[in-house]
Amino acid sequence: MKAIHELFENNRNWSERMREDDPSFFRRLANQQSPEYLWIGCSDSRVPANQIIGLAPGEVFVHRNVANVVVHTDLNALSVIQYAVDVLQVKHILVVGHYGCGGVGAALTNRRLGLIDNWLRHVQDVRDLHEPLLDAIEEPAKRVNRLCELNVMQQVVNISQTSVLREAWERGQQVMIHGWCYSLANGLVSNLDVSAGSRNEAIEGYRDAVSRLRTQRP
Repeated sequence: MKAIHELFENNRNWSERMREDDPSFFRRLANQQSPEYLWIGCSDSRVPANQIIGLAPGEVFVHRNVANVVVHTDLNALSVIQYAVDVLQVKHILVVGHYGCGGVGAALTNRRLGLIDNWLRHVQDVRDLHEPLLDAIEEPAKRVNRLCELNVMQQVVNISQTSVLREAWERGQQVMIHGWCYSLANGLVSNLDVSAGSRNEAIEGYRDAVSRLRTQRP
């Protein structure tokens, strides 16, 4: 286990490397934050937002929670979305789940973890909605991964129904929501084809994506 003092040493080394590569990097970063992307992802330590999509600090506004859930009672997530859309004027909201998500797996199998069980109830709502589709998948790992995808797709719809996005679209602001899933096995991101620039697009894209999943072999 690394001692805390090593983290400070790592930080100094990183700062020096960044200044050597780009002497004006920190000056620019301190003076302006103008990301085009809001990343809503899982808290999993193996899913670093900037690195996955090859962008530097300052280029992605990030919100993370267990199982990348967005619900209308979560003022934390809604505040992040509101700031990103209204103040930072991001053009894309990326909802990024990841295959093999422990939170999603716990929700699928009713594994008890403590207080977080209440949070994962939102994922179980998605599970219950698509019970026949999930039950048709025999392999447990594949069943978890399918729920990871369905969960992301549901969050795209949830975001499209927030007052923040509805008002942004009503005033003509161009904001797209996208649903992706990241693979820990190969580092690649899969597009779930539920991108939407309106509430209706989100709902229709969700329905179409679910229909496609129902016709695929498990």
